Amino acid sequence: MTKKQRAELVQRELEKLYPQVPIPLDHTDPYTLMVAVALSAQTTDKKVNQVTPELFRVAGTPEKMAQLEVEEIRELIKEIGLSNTKARNLKRMAELLLERHNGVVPQTYEELEALPGVGHKTASVVMSQGFGFPAFPVDTHIHRLMTQWKLTSGKNVVETEKDAKAIWPESVWNKLHLQIIFYGREYSPARGKGEKDFITKMLFEK
Repeated sequence: MTKKQRAELVQRELEKLYPQVPIPLDHTDPYTLMVAVALSAQTTDKKVNQVTPELFRVAGTPEKMAQLEVEEIRELIKEIGLSNTKARNLKRMAELLLERHNGVVPQTYEELEALPGVGHKTASVVMSQGFGFPAFPVDTHIHRLMTQWKLTSGKNVVETEKDAKAIWPESVWNKLHLQIIFYGREYSPARGKGEKDFITKMLFEK
């Protein structure tokens, strides 16, 4: 099976499994999405979704977030890993949004990635899920599965993202990256033995 055939099979099977894919992180607008994604680093989406309702009730806008002290933000997100660093980032992110962008989340990678706590993956999620621009955010699930499916030889998520964008048409990026994440969690978890990972079996069965 060629790489192109493998990619087509993956897309076809994922579309059957997940014809509709919800965005895993609860949010109401691009700002709350960006905050949720920034919080999700090294933390599960489930844990983030448990913490953000109260955080967004208190500070669901850059204006309100900027008014809080770092310690107040940390108290609201203390159950999340790296809460000290993330609290500082959220306060400074809010301040810079107000200083540079009138409190509006910008719609370019360059401006997004200039904000504290916003790396390329977070910016990609905001661009795709917040604004609808074609993007292919690559997390560890996607990197692991694409390597497993021999669709990338990338050493890191940056190289894997480049390969993903070359393999699949732009029109499916925003949906497909979520489909792969859901598949990884449900059928091929990193700590599992992959018994349920039927796509890998289909790709490489003799």
